[in-house]
Amino acid sequence: MSILSARRNVLPWAAAIAVAWLLAGCAASSTVPRPAPSEVPPPPVVQNLPVPVVPVEAEPTAPATQPAINFIAATSGPVAAALAYADKVRSMGPPEVTAEISRLGEPGEVPLTQVQLALVLAQTRQGADLARAQGLLQRVAANQAPEAQQLAPLARTLSARYGEQRRVEDERDKQAQQLKDSQRRIDQLNDRLEALRAIERSFSRPSNHPPVPSMPAPNGGKP
Repeated sequence: MSILSARRNVLPWAAAIAVAWLLAGCAASSTVPRPAPSEVPPPPVVQNLPVPVVPVEAEPTAPATQPAINFIAATSGPVAAALAYADKVRSMGPPEVTAEISRLGEPGEVPLTQVQLALVLAQTRQGADLARAQGLLQRVAANQAPEAQQLAPLARTLSARYGEQRRVEDERDKQAQQLKDSQRRIDQLNDRLEALRAIERSFSRPSNHPPVPSMPAPNGGKP
């Protein structure tokens, strides 16, 4: 046999063996389990928790005028605040005036509070309250503090006005008392006059008793 024929016989066998080895390798690679892909954990869920509510202690409610008055005093000065307060208390009724006097209490030496208390005291129309209001305003006028000096012209004006109002109120009280005294005297005179009329009527009333007959004189003489 020649070398060429031997090669021809060997090549088919070699090709067959190579194909067999390739198929075996593919089968082996297909049977080997592949590692499972690593599982990525889901992102954490962020929950929005409600903001805790801190309870705040409620402050006592002041009249609606006071916050505005404080704001005006801080921005426009004490005179503007006093005038605004005077406009507010002018429309207050008696119960509101009493409550406001109690709320202000004793003003101490705070000029604006002294003027406020004087303004609300004047709304009672009472002589004692007017005298107290006038005293508060005189203290403001005599105070040398810068805030008091700003309020001094207004305090002097109000003090003079309240003094005149006191005189008018005193005169009115005197006139009312005089009217009461005059009415009492008139009532007393009317009672006396009615008593005199009753006596007069009793004298002019006819008597119900029959007249007493006259007795004849003795011995037929004339009486």
